Amino acid sequence: MPSQYDPVESPDETTLFPYHDRTPPKTADVYRARRVVRRTLPRTPLVRSEPLSAEFDADVYLKREDTLPTGAFKVRGGVTLAADLDDAFRDPGLIAASTGNHGQSVAYAGRTFDVPVTVAVPRDANPSKVTAMERLGADVVHHGDDFDDAREHAEELAAAEGYRYVHSANEPKLVAGVGTAGLEIVEDLPEVDYLFSPVGGGSSAAGYCLTVGELADATVVGAQSEAAPAMYRAWDEGHLDPADEMGTFAEGIATRVPFAMTIDLLRDRLDDFCLVSEDAIRTAVRDLLIEESLVAEGAAAASVAAMRGMRDELSGKTVVLPISGRNLDTEKHRTALGE
Repeated sequence: MPSQYDPVESPDETTLFPYHDRTPPKTADVYRARRVVRRTLPRTPLVRSEPLSAEFDADVYLKREDTLPTGAFKVRGGVTLAADLDDAFRDPGLIAASTGNHGQSVAYAGRTFDVPVTVAVPRDANPSKVTAMERLGADVVHHGDDFDDAREHAEELAAAEGYRYVHSANEPKLVAGVGTAGLEIVEDLPEVDYLFSPVGGGSSAAGYCLTVGELADATVVGAQSEAAPAMYRAWDEGHLDPADEMGTFAEGIATRVPFAMTIDLLRDRLDDFCLVSEDAIRTAVRDLLIEESLVAEGAAAASVAAMRGMRDELSGKTVVLPISGRNLDTEKHRTALGE
């Protein structure tokens, strides 16, 4: 585990939005979040994967977050945050930046609690995810070349218009909400040896550290593309510097700038962190479709790639792999299948 550090802060959303609390959540906060999640979302299944169990000579289970209403895990955090929204923000509403799943999460939460939602997305955002956000009632604004361009635009709009800006990871209630998936895992399968989680902004991995790592004493391993290594470098080297490169196939983990709150938590609790190749991610997308009949995003496939890099350690173990989302656009699926 890396040593603790004092991150060098740069001007960011906390300067503009003093209501942002960067105190990392605790496991007790995840239990509080479950009260909201239980009322608003279905429990997701945990099922044994016969193909992956055979491949790794292990007991491999899939946590099917793709079965949630938005097709991805993030909606757990959206409803948790929106359920406790300050009255001052109910008329102007919520605003978020997203490559798709976070935006759908906030849009779904806004519809559930009758709050207007605006989402800023990159110009080349996944069309199916944009359509899904609009169907949930969000006003979608296209801006910039990548997630961080869209994020900066969302922050500017929030400051100018009085929206409640919902960061994709630096939100304790959001992390606590997505962590409820981990409580379900521990209830269904108390003896877990390893859990592999993709890392984009880090909310999912942080939630699993607070639950499966804390309660089941499992080894929690993060996975990120080597083509988008910002969070890995922050975890490994102890800084919040942007990555020089960011060009991954997996838009769910396409983060150029690391996030302070989740990095604090991950450096304290994440047991290991793997960088995986783009080829390995695309191969895993293909294999999950062929072997499991699962449409899985590149983010979930990154965890499969990380498992393959640790194959020798997993033999005979009980392993959980969250299928974090199913919202993969058609062209990327064709690319993966073509290879």
